[in-house]
Amino acid sequence: MNTFSEVYKTLRRQNRKQYLLLFGCLFFSALLISSYISMMYSPTILTVLPEGGDSRKQVMMIFVLTAIGCMVFSLYAAGLFFRQRSKDTGIFLALGADRRLLAVQVLKEMCLLLALSCICGIVLSIPFTRGLWTLFRLLVVDTEEMTLFLDPRAFVFTLAFSLMVLFLLLFTGYRSIQRISVIDIIHESHRSEPIRSVPKSYGKLGIALLCAGVFLGYQGPSFFMSVFHWNPPGALSALLYLPALTGLYMILLHTVVNGWRQSTHRYKNLVSDSQMKFQGRQTVQTLLVMSILIAGAYFASFYTPVTGTGSAAEYSLRQTDFLYRFRMDQKIPRKPEVQKLAGRYDVEITDWTDIPAIRLGVDGTDRIWTQQAVGMTEELRYRRLLCSALFLPESAYASYTGDAPGLKPGTLGAVFRGDANPDSYSSRDVSLVTNTLSGQTMKVDSIVPLKHDTLFGYYVMNDEDFLSMETGLSEEWKEMLCLFNVTDWENSYDFAKALFYDITDHSDQNVELFQSWDPVVKQIDDHEKGFYFLDPEHIEDHGFEKIDYNERDSSAFRLNWEYMPKFRILDKQDFLKTLAVYFMLFIFIAIVCFAAVFVIAFTRTMTIVLSGRLVYEDLRRLGASDPYLYHTVRDQAKRVFLTPAVVGTSAIYCFFAMILYLNDQSFSPSELTALWICALVAVPVSLLYYGIYRVTLRKACRVLDIRCKKD
Repeated sequence: MNTFSEVYKTLRRQNRKQYLLLFGCLFFSALLISSYISMMYSPTILTVLPEGGDSRKQVMMIFVLTAIGCMVFSLYAAGLFFRQRSKDTGIFLALGADRRLLAVQVLKEMCLLLALSCICGIVLSIPFTRGLWTLFRLLVVDTEEMTLFLDPRAFVFTLAFSLMVLFLLLFTGYRSIQRISVIDIIHESHRSEPIRSVPKSYGKLGIALLCAGVFLGYQGPSFFMSVFHWNPPGALSALLYLPALTGLYMILLHTVVNGWRQSTHRYKNLVSDSQMKFQGRQTVQTLLVMSILIAGAYFASFYTPVTGTGSAAEYSLRQTDFLYRFRMDQKIPRKPEVQKLAGRYDVEITDWTDIPAIRLGVDGTDRIWTQQAVGMTEELRYRRLLCSALFLPESAYASYTGDAPGLKPGTLGAVFRGDANPDSYSSRDVSLVTNTLSGQTMKVDSIVPLKHDTLFGYYVMNDEDFLSMETGLSEEWKEMLCLFNVTDWENSYDFAKALFYDITDHSDQNVELFQSWDPVVKQIDDHEKGFYFLDPEHIEDHGFEKIDYNERDSSAFRLNWEYMPKFRILDKQDFLKTLAVYFMLFIFIAIVCFAAVFVIAFTRTMTIVLSGRLVYEDLRRLGASDPYLYHTVRDQAKRVFLTPAVVGTSAIYCFFAMILYLNDQSFSPSELTALWICALVAVPVSLLYYGIYRVTLRKACRVLDIRCKKD
């Protein structure tokens, strides 16, 4: 070996395990990011996640957390690599090697390693993503719209991520080479990361800040809206969560430095406590990233049970098995045709009710948004004609519900859900009703709150008022509600599906409309803006999917068609199919986040163990037994694994509970059930997490040559 390159190549072969570890971490980062990006920008996913919607924002938020996590454990792996190679670097410098030559060699190594890991990660992410998605389809649900299409342009983001990681790796390597003292480089593997002592009050203060920050971040935008009529930008709203992040950091800092043990256990864990303090800085940062990633993973995991439980409860509480409504200008099947269809499927219809409805204009307060330098301001302006609403005659309402409200002329009944909070009644204030075709108006003296789940959202008026306001309306402004029950609704799926297809077959393009399409708002917008954004010709330009009868089995159609029927058995049986893409996406996100947490925890634990190897050797020379050394290693590994798991899981669980409670200042039975299911979801994940912890602990003991089977 006469040249520097030959010597370097020989040392590289001797340190191949370190190269493999770094390659593995970089490869795993590229694999996770590529899989996430390819999934997130797949046309399959973008079809059901409207641009600017909350679901897409949540997916993007969790992606940012995952990218940070992948970057963190890549840097830790690189730091561990350079720490272990520091002695070789010091030897070369002592022998007179030029720093620039070493820097060039590091540049070549890092570029080669990152290029190989990135290529392998991108290539293998395709079968990984498709395999996982196919497994979901085989085990959970399979629909035509769940066919996964990947956009190759998404991998550009993976390349950008890899370049950013490369820059950080090169910077880390450059710093390790530019050390002034050769002795510092040789002893780099012995260097600690001490952290200053912190007051013991940090723990309780951190918990208080965490709770306050979560509440402030969630309720802050609503406060600004209600008090100042100002909608802050998303970035500024995110700053409201900073107290929560500070509190989380303080909790982890207190855990690493002080711990939560009583003073009686102080000397029993003296070595492990001291080791955690000496490795404190990066450990706290690691635990912070892990806690956030665990919270993001559980956020995605809880989406399915919370949504599913609420829907299941809604199906079971419906007062009517079948409900569909239609405009009177449509030739939709009525009772005779439906009874004939039911006979083909041996379904017996009972309790048929027809309820006429008319669509009238109502007044209200319009919100006019003005873009400012920071955020948007809201101006409230009263309009005599704001939008439209559907009105039912009192006699038909009483005949169907058995509740006669006894409405006087000029009085309206507003129908709320059965579990509605009385505080929400003010949100349905109307003082003027208008027949937009004849111009006739009716002043509303008062509004009586009514409760009925099936007719939620409708208004009820006195029969005389109904007949008076109906005069002059064309059939486009009149509707009919058909409600009926069957003797055995649980065995009526084939009939329900056939009736749904029959309704769509008899609906023309005039009602091929997106949910919440409003003829009054259309008139106003056509006059003031020149177009209505929910019209079929404009809807796709505003981030919504166009309603298409040819796609009537898709989730976009069933969730967003204005006249989508409510058939209990159809909704119950097809619920999973309708929301399958949402469920699969969030489950995939949870898997990616948990995988990143597992790798970060393993990498950080091994970093702490290898950094303290000399301490364990000194303890063994002083007579420390293997059981004691095992207890010390286990205590450090437990803090790395247990602390973020407890903090992240409890924080996101309480956050979900807070959201459910603040919806109507109470917990409904379905919400309580959802919280129980979320708790059960955490059980298998925790068991898997514990298994990773046990594997990591055994690996650490082998590295330190600690032989102890006793736990």
